[in-house]
Amino acid sequence: MSHEKCLKHVRIPCTSVAPSLVRVPVAHCFGPRGLHKRKFCAVCRKVLEAPALHCEVCELHLHPDCVPFACSDCRQCHQDGHQDHDTHHHHWREGNLPSGARCEVCRKTCGSSDVLAGVRCEWCGVQAHSVCSAALAPECGFGRLRSLVLPPACVRLLPGGFSKTQSFRIVEAAEPGEGGDGADGSAAVGPGRETQATPESGKQTLKIFDGDDAVRRSQFRLVTVSRLAGAEEVLEAALRAHHIPEDPGHLELCRLPPSSQACDAWAGGKAGSAVISEEGRSPGSGEATPEAWVIRALPRVQEVLKIYPGWLKVGVAYVSVRVTPKSTARSVVLEVLPLLGRQAEGPESFQLVEVAMGCRHVQRTMLMDEQPLLDRLQDIRQMSVRQVSQTRFYVAESRDVAPHVSLFVGGLPPGLSPEEYSSLLHEAVATKATVVSVSHVYSSQGAVVLDVACFAEAERLYMLLKDMAVRGRLLTALVLPDLLHAKLPPDSCPLLVFVNPKSGGLKGRDLLCSFRKLLNPHQVFDLTNGGPLPGLHLFSQVPCFRVLVCGGDGTVGWVLGALEETRYRLACPEPSVAILPLGTGNDLGRVLRWGAGYSGEDPFSVLLSVDEADAVLMDRWTILLDAHEAGSAENGTADAEPPKIVQMSNYCGIGIDAELSLDFHQAREEEPGKFTSSWGSGADLWGSDSDTRFEKPRMDDGLLEVVGVTGVVHMGQVQGGLRSGIRIAQGSYFRVTLLKATPVQVDGEPWVQAPGHMIISAAGPKVHMLRKAKQKPRRAGTTRDARADAAPAPEGDPR
Repeated sequence: MSHEKCLKHVRIPCTSVAPSLVRVPVAHCFGPRGLHKRKFCAVCRKVLEAPALHCEVCELHLHPDCVPFACSDCRQCHQDGHQDHDTHHHHWREGNLPSGARCEVCRKTCGSSDVLAGVRCEWCGVQAHSVCSAALAPECGFGRLRSLVLPPACVRLLPGGFSKTQSFRIVEAAEPGEGGDGADGSAAVGPGRETQATPESGKQTLKIFDGDDAVRRSQFRLVTVSRLAGAEEVLEAALRAHHIPEDPGHLELCRLPPSSQACDAWAGGKAGSAVISEEGRSPGSGEATPEAWVIRALPRVQEVLKIYPGWLKVGVAYVSVRVTPKSTARSVVLEVLPLLGRQAEGPESFQLVEVAMGCRHVQRTMLMDEQPLLDRLQDIRQMSVRQVSQTRFYVAESRDVAPHVSLFVGGLPPGLSPEEYSSLLHEAVATKATVVSVSHVYSSQGAVVLDVACFAEAERLYMLLKDMAVRGRLLTALVLPDLLHAKLPPDSCPLLVFVNPKSGGLKGRDLLCSFRKLLNPHQVFDLTNGGPLPGLHLFSQVPCFRVLVCGGDGTVGWVLGALEETRYRLACPEPSVAILPLGTGNDLGRVLRWGAGYSGEDPFSVLLSVDEADAVLMDRWTILLDAHEAGSAENGTADAEPPKIVQMSNYCGIGIDAELSLDFHQAREEEPGKFTSSWGSGADLWGSDSDTRFEKPRMDDGLLEVVGVTGVVHMGQVQGGLRSGIRIAQGSYFRVTLLKATPVQVDGEPWVQAPGHMIISAAGPKVHMLRKAKQKPRRAGTTRDARADAAPAPEGDPR
């Protein structure tokens, strides 16, 4: 709706024609349903009051019933061998702007909490009125975060048969998002599952299907019309319900037989042809009518077809050609090439590609040269009349894209050779040696990267390995893209993000989604899905990058340990590490000024702080745990434990401190949402008093402080700031002897250690960390606008 005087300012297309304006079709990736306050549906434009769906990669929000009518206009986050280009344009998304959002052009308020208003680029964050956005340059520079973003032109992932959730390593939701049958065979709530209300007197409600595919899936729309309505009025109501922009004169409504057997026969094109007409029986004739009807397309003798250039480097968006019963894919290519300025090249170098632009899937089909196009359009309409408006035909260069998929497999037994890993996988899933090879081996972590030269084989291996156990160990399978590091801008230092979604009362799940939208989702990794190794492997050839770890002290230690083990494989052997504290202790986060924990700060502000942080050095320690033989233990029956090595960043606790941590850890595992702090978090055990016997502690002095507490009361006094611990020693090498089984904890991760020796020493080179810079007070409302500001010139090493 619009005021008449405002009509000239309306630029957002309605959903029936929106697919025709998509520049590059990219499917969406929907997460589980949830409540989204003060958000509006992008299709029906109404507020989202019930649980709704949102895309994990962009800011699209939808009612479940509106999903089939959304177009495939998600962010293009990588090159896929189709329509690849180096120039990146703004990706506009309408509405759901923050309060106080101001237009980049006129500087007036462009957001609204009442309706969908204004647009925002989902890469650089620039905001504008829909009319004013036309005054901005089309190229996007990624805004204030451009040094942190992994540019899409630098990432290549051939689609194969993998879904968007698999390509972005996103845990797929168990529930289906749109109509049809769910994965478990149960009927889904969505389009075609609407509740049929009792119609008013003199009106009737009809089920309307838009083709054979909708009949098979039992996806229909309910249409309420007058019992005296004519056939033309009923057809127009049906077209509105299905968002079909075609001329009603080319369509008709046909009766659907009531029995399931008849429905199956009808979907196969074998049923009768009862048709709504002005002369015969129809929903508007006042007689008893069938409950269900299907929209059918009338045969056509000719049609105007839009043909798009597949290379995106010509001056026109598309050309229109007229197709007749004699028109084939080859004849259309011959007619279109001169119109696109490619007549000098041989037509055998081009082919016609059909692209089905579904909201969840974008499917490409190479058409045979002799394929009659008019018949093909009729076949599409037979399956779904609405699908024609979501189908494009491209003229693309004929080039053979060699299939290539990188498949990360983790959870394998550690310590094997490449030949042993190949043999193990062949025994487990019968890998084909002609198309599958082991390209990288991480023996100490029990992981390999497979190079698969066949899409079908890659999909088969992925589906088998992701739920398989080998030698009692559950495997992890991830699809990894290729990172084209040579294409990175000279001043780029992309951010590799690791998030532990289980840390900090499960706040990490929301941060995962936020960082995927602010950055490129290919640079954001869920640590519960393969750990830090897949991300480090992906960034192994990047000459300069930074790391952000979202989790507690234990999570930070996990990532630092993986960095230490893979350092010799990295082109950037010493990436600086920032912390977003999500754990219960977060002592390292406090020391580096990142705070005592995450309390809902704007994720964009967090990324700004990471970009402006200062690089510092930090000591890292190695603990060798060497248990005595069992004969010295109390029971004298068990075998000796093998020695093991643990890395430490913060502290090692022995005795009552570790015992309390162990009890706390076990309780937290049972109910993580109830435990978001710890007894010692932020406590100053060493104290601030000067002492000539010891050096003033620093995080990079190469010295470790040994402090004792006498009991629980003393620990409480330390926590309250009334006392400090008892200073015992300060040094770079320690040997501790445990006379009996004793609780031990390292960086908040507790266990019971058998009797024996603990040797603590420096772990070699210091690690590079990022300490949050001291912030100057910001004016209110400037954080959001800063997304599109120019980045300041770097003063030194971007690390």
